[in-house]
Amino acid sequence: MPRRRTTSSSSSTAPSAPSAPRNRTPQPVRVRRRSFGDFVKAFLAFVVLLVLVVGVPVALASQIGWPFPDGAPGLDWLQREITVHTFLSILTVVVWLAWAQFTACVLVEVKAAASGVGVPGRVPGSGPSQLLARQLVAALLLVGATAASLTPGLSQLGQSLEGNQQPSVAAAQQTPGLFAQQQEQAAATAGALAEQAGQAGQAAARADGGASAAHGDTKYYRIQPPEGRHHDSLWEVAERHLGDGRRYKEIFELNKDRVQPDGSRLSEASLIRPGWIMEMPGDARGGELVEMPDAAPNVSEQVQQQISDYARSGDHAQGSGGGDAQVSLPEQRPAPAPANPVTPATSVPGTGQEHATPAAGQAEDSFGLPEALLAAPLLAAGLLGALGRRRRQAMWQSALGAGGGRRGMEPPTPTGDAQDVQDALLVGADPEGVRLLDRSLRGLAASLAAESRPLPVVYAAWMSGNGDLHLQLAQPAGKPPAPWQQGQDQTFWMLARSDAEGYEEAETAAPYPGLVSLGTMDDSRLLLNLEAVPGIVSLSGTETDRAAVFASVAAELATNGWSDRMTITLVGFGDDLTPLAPNRIRHLDGFEALLETMSAETRQRRGALGAAGHDSVLTGRTGPAQHTRWAPHLVLLAAQPSDEEAFQLAELAADAGRLGIGYLVGTGGTDLPGAAWEMEITGEGRLLAPLLGLELEAQSLPVAQQRAVVELFTDADPGSGPGSGPGSGPEGGPRRAANTPPFLVDVSEQGRPAVYARLVGSYEIIGLDAPDGERSALLHEALALLLLHREGVHPRVLSSALWPRGVTADVRDALLERLRAWLGTDPDGTPRLATDAAGRLTLAGSVVSDLDVLRSLYYEATQGRGVDSRQVRGRLLTDALVLVRGPLLADRPEGRYRWLSHEIVDAQLPLLVADTGLALCGFHLEKNRAEKAIEALNAALRTAPADERLWHELLRATHTTGDPDRLRALAADLVDRSGARGVPPRTEALLDELLPTWREGVAAAG
Repeated sequence: MPRRRTTSSSSSTAPSAPSAPRNRTPQPVRVRRRSFGDFVKAFLAFVVLLVLVVGVPVALASQIGWPFPDGAPGLDWLQREITVHTFLSILTVVVWLAWAQFTACVLVEVKAAASGVGVPGRVPGSGPSQLLARQLVAALLLVGATAASLTPGLSQLGQSLEGNQQPSVAAAQQTPGLFAQQQEQAAATAGALAEQAGQAGQAAARADGGASAAHGDTKYYRIQPPEGRHHDSLWEVAERHLGDGRRYKEIFELNKDRVQPDGSRLSEASLIRPGWIMEMPGDARGGELVEMPDAAPNVSEQVQQQISDYARSGDHAQGSGGGDAQVSLPEQRPAPAPANPVTPATSVPGTGQEHATPAAGQAEDSFGLPEALLAAPLLAAGLLGALGRRRRQAMWQSALGAGGGRRGMEPPTPTGDAQDVQDALLVGADPEGVRLLDRSLRGLAASLAAESRPLPVVYAAWMSGNGDLHLQLAQPAGKPPAPWQQGQDQTFWMLARSDAEGYEEAETAAPYPGLVSLGTMDDSRLLLNLEAVPGIVSLSGTETDRAAVFASVAAELATNGWSDRMTITLVGFGDDLTPLAPNRIRHLDGFEALLETMSAETRQRRGALGAAGHDSVLTGRTGPAQHTRWAPHLVLLAAQPSDEEAFQLAELAADAGRLGIGYLVGTGGTDLPGAAWEMEITGEGRLLAPLLGLELEAQSLPVAQQRAVVELFTDADPGSGPGSGPGSGPEGGPRRAANTPPFLVDVSEQGRPAVYARLVGSYEIIGLDAPDGERSALLHEALALLLLHREGVHPRVLSSALWPRGVTADVRDALLERLRAWLGTDPDGTPRLATDAAGRLTLAGSVVSDLDVLRSLYYEATQGRGVDSRQVRGRLLTDALVLVRGPLLADRPEGRYRWLSHEIVDAQLPLLVADTGLALCGFHLEKNRAEKAIEALNAALRTAPADERLWHELLRATHTTGDPDRLRALAADLVDRSGARGVPPRTEALLDELLPTWREGVAAAG
């Protein structure tokens, strides 16, 4: 099991606390005595219990007899006459059963009180009887000096039994989980603090009075047993003995995680038990306090010993801050040793992959790439995937004329910080880890739905270094469905990476879309489920450090691959983050707008859950419903709210975990009113949460990298670049610049390259000798990557693409030397593989690919020499179409070229081929050569069969032949290819125009 870190608990005391010196010298003071009324109530309770438990059976046995029959019952019993004696006998049995039930209730209550197990178990069907037994047992035990320490289970005395029964999901929200914070705490704190919103000025007066009143004595208070429906609470203790209920946090901090006499610990302020001991601030006053009773005549010896033992644990408890760690790392399975081990200097944990980083003394190999993104594999994968989708969408919008003007098939080449960030995304991304996480969570939801089991409330997920996934549950949820296994305890469910790889796509909604990476701890990456938090999560630290964490959280939530739909509301930061996900991110101007918006949504969600009969969004998100209203809404408030605003927000967030709403709020200090979980980001990049037991290497997105990421997405927007404005035509300057390929080849007879690589179709290289057989595949792959990026490739991007699991610098450098030697030099001695000023690897102009030639031919035909010469245009377009021999890098080896999943060339090539076919078709139709046009379109369709534009032009060209049967056959083929989706609307309209009877032919064929 990995080493577990402990952190010191940060104490958040009121101003008066530090001014009161603490003295460990015990001084007796008067302790409260039991009143005469307590003894009277205890005596009466004893009499009633004696009569009911002993007197009733004695009277029944002596006057009526035992309820057991003399012999075995027979059929003649059913034939006997029903008399008064029969009714009396039945009534006697009922009385005996009632006595047995009441006696069982008394035994259960006595056992719970004596053992301190908490709230006693419920005897079936015993509502009023068990309540009466509980009251009588409590009254009897209250007279003992040590009774409170023996009866922690009576803390719920007087509450109805039905009130203790909660739906499973609601109970999960209210049960102390691994983070030891509850919805109950958030609700109680919010309600109490709201009443005190206007009393902030009392703090200064309390500080002055407290300093003068303190005399250096360390005082202790013993939590009192309940009286009727009244239960002791830290708020009331602070109000009675410190003069202000809001100072309950001081008492909590002094006693948090210290061992109580019954062996349990104080983990949250709202959960205290009778008999527990509370150390009090030095200025506490009141007759119920005890000042270390070495010679206190009014305190029993047992209580004296308990307080003495508790006092000795004070310094240790304050120093450790741990006790029971509220968040525990999962147990790690030993990682399998690799067949050919490498020794990367540094690995990015929690991804299932290792990405090589420079070793000590080799800092020059890092080339200044942003380390924050290199260490954030899930964030990088989300950003890279979203960027790829945005660029593909831009290309299709341009192709269909929906982008405000044609910008071309090449996205703008990033420069400066944007180029460094793009390289960091390529190096750091772990798309396989994202895919496995998504499939694992959806597979779990599908398995539980198949067993008619609800989704458990998950507070966090840990991705370990060996690729295993561990879910931390709010409370035990039984045996997990296969292939999931029980973890280190009942609140951990674990899925091995090997089992996750066997998961198939599951047709179910994403169960935990609110998971977001916070950082790494030892060898594991933590993802916190923000929507499951029972209240507010606060983040303290400097404004710059907080902004970096907020940006990372927002960016990952907006682009992650394990959620379907969500709303992310940003307040006080991130005005330029919208391009990352315009459909997810929204900005609000300030707290008033946030309060109005979230109040309305909270009411709507509560009503929707009630109408649907669901306990929480978890029961409505998966299964038959899967309604979009159960998508999470995560609020990131970077601007610190005022005290009054914090109280309002705490009230709003009290029920947020059940509703699928999460709140992350920034604060300059360490004490945000109403915060359920508190975190702090340090200047060294450490994320601390002492109450949760966390100390992480924080995941962040600094402002410079944030701007560079936004720049990448903005440049990919088809409506934001040059050539997108009105009036940009085929011959306009802006559009010409936008359509210029990144690398133009001399397509004349004098422009023959020295090295020619065929990438469109099967991979072939002309002009080089075959390399060493064992290294041939690796060298070919490296050359293909360089050919697809004529702007240059960062060495770390190259090594990450070829060795996704990590490689050492010497192995990478050895490959580059072999690649340089294989490519050789030009006749003038210039090496064909060089390094530019930015440290990126570039190919010489004498090394070209057929894709470069294809782009150059199309450019020359449509924007170069072919614009002024029809003959040249036709020749260039025909030559371009001849180059197309199949898909990109066909028949590539299994397991290689995985980096192509990051590329958009798979979308660029079909568009380029389709545009070439359309241009050649138009060229032939100008001279009424329909057959030549059809031939060009069919050639393009072999590479771009899904391009609707090609089918439209093919229908028009076929219509010009004047052969209705041929057109009808083409329409039937098109309908057959459309399948269940049906013919697209625009294609259907074109068929109606060209062949009004096409539906009849389809119906006849069907």
